[in-house]
Amino acid sequence: MLLFLPTPYFWAKFQELLKNFHQEELIEAGCDEAGRGCLAGPVVAAAVILPAEFYHPLLNDSKQVTEENRYELRGFIQEKAVAYAVAMVSHEEIDEINILKASFKAMHLAVEQLQQQPKLLLIDGNRFIPYRGIPHACIIKGDSIYASIAAASILAKTYRDDHMKQLHESFPHYKWNSNKGYGTADHRKAIMAHGLSPYHRRSFQCFSSEEQLELDL
Repeated sequence: MLLFLPTPYFWAKFQELLKNFHQEELIEAGCDEAGRGCLAGPVVAAAVILPAEFYHPLLNDSKQVTEENRYELRGFIQEKAVAYAVAMVSHEEIDEINILKASFKAMHLAVEQLQQQPKLLLIDGNRFIPYRGIPHACIIKGDSIYASIAAASILAKTYRDDHMKQLHESFPHYKWNSNKGYGTADHRKAIMAHGLSPYHRRSFQCFSSEEQLELDL
């Protein structure tokens, strides 16, 4: 009789597999957002309900996936998902209600647009505002644990990236086609040179204290 003895490599790869469910009784939707830490543009969220047999070897937290693979995954997710939706909250509303509430609102809007309503929400992170009495579970680093949250992170990231690339055409000096609105060195240098665009978040610290001092002089 031959026995299979798992190697350390086998266990490492097995532990990398994303879980398909948090539980198996209720229909689950994974929820995640993109753009929370950006200096410009909207925050975008997605909600995804996946079938029981869903699997793609590249699926992971969007930050761990190359841009090319993210777009490959987006097509696969949209084709195979039971339901999915993407929603955004503008930079103006982020300034009005703060980024945390805007992130939750974007998730709420995404869930509201799902063609099939879930009975449990899996939220990436440690906080959430309940949505219409639907139970939820907050999971730190959930996008690297559950397939539905990882799928939501892929959709949110790619849809937001597309939006920032469109804005880049009107404001090329900020290089949003590459930095996507995050506070990179080249983005901050462009702000120093050209000022804030209509799409920058005024409630965010778009300048470092040293840069602000230089502007005030």
